[in-house]
Amino acid sequence: MSEGSFVTPFAERFGLRVPVVQAPMAGATTPELVAAVSNSGGLGTLAGAALSPEKIASDVAAIRALTDRPFGVNLFVLQPAAPDDATVRRALEAIDPVRADLGLPPGRPLERYAPDFRAQLEALIESRVPVVSFTFGLLSREDVARLQANGQYVIGTATHVAEGVAWRDAGADAIAAQGSEAGAHRGTFIGSFEEALVGTMALVPQLVDATGLPVLAAGGIMDGRGIVAALALGAQAAVMGTAFLTSRESAIPQAWKDRLRSISDTSTSVTYAITGRHARGIRNPLMQRLSEAPQKIAPYPVQNALTQELRQTAGRAQNGDYLSLWSGQGAPLGRSRREDFGAAELMAQLDDEWRAASAGIAAFVAGFKR
Repeated sequence: MSEGSFVTPFAERFGLRVPVVQAPMAGATTPELVAAVSNSGGLGTLAGAALSPEKIASDVAAIRALTDRPFGVNLFVLQPAAPDDATVRRALEAIDPVRADLGLPPGRPLERYAPDFRAQLEALIESRVPVVSFTFGLLSREDVARLQANGQYVIGTATHVAEGVAWRDAGADAIAAQGSEAGAHRGTFIGSFEEALVGTMALVPQLVDATGLPVLAAGGIMDGRGIVAALALGAQAAVMGTAFLTSRESAIPQAWKDRLRSISDTSTSVTYAITGRHARGIRNPLMQRLSEAPQKIAPYPVQNALTQELRQTAGRAQNGDYLSLWSGQGAPLGRSRREDFGAAELMAQLDDEWRAASAGIAAFVAGFKR
């Protein structure tokens, strides 16, 4: 084992000093954020789902210019979207009044609603990114084997046990256990999302037992106490997203960062109104208004693409009422961090916190035994 690495096999494999994986967050992760986390002893991850193959390649090159440490890229497993005219028309009937409030003209059907997943996958293979993770679906055994033959470590996302077993059977190297506390899109691909809202504390040990694979705990983890709790449940690292959203390297608008620092534990809801796929975020007028006509919401990625321009406009105007304010339930715990912190600073704090928490538990157990 290399000096300073942690003892789980996953952490040892990637030389992690801090058992933390920075979660991929579309619109938030930048090459600077990914590299800062990896350089600080964790595993940074680029959110590649919304990026063209060319942008994935350029961002990977930018990360490699900033770090020689391992890092990952995440993709959404999606089939090509070909919505009928009626689906798009109904969605725009609900979206256009919101667009008008922001001074935008009525929306129109788009030529493309999401990047081509197969082309994105080829970009990952060509770039030989050390770690590749996937959400929203399941890769074939052939695709998993191809990635692994290329020297790439494959992580699949599971929100319940059946999904973890499916990823195991497909040959994945590890499972990201997405608890119901997690912010942003739910990764559920087997059954309904309502039946897959399993909390992190319940999900992690069940996936450990059912799959026998390294499990990474995601959802509600914001500090060193959460990291230690995840490890105690059998996870080999903690996946942290919301904790990094307010960092200096995060690309989200300041209005979003401000909301994250002022919410309570009951401020988030799971909605599919904004993107057409269930996601956890801070309640605001955008979520509320689009939820009023559920029959008009188009499936992901169509709804996501149709609301993108208005959300980007709101972001430029620092109008938090019309942003998709993705956030996990643990966000209020982030208020203890100073404003405008850097990702490396956060990683150093997490390193101190989880080691102190581990030592405290060890001392308690020793005292209890006496």
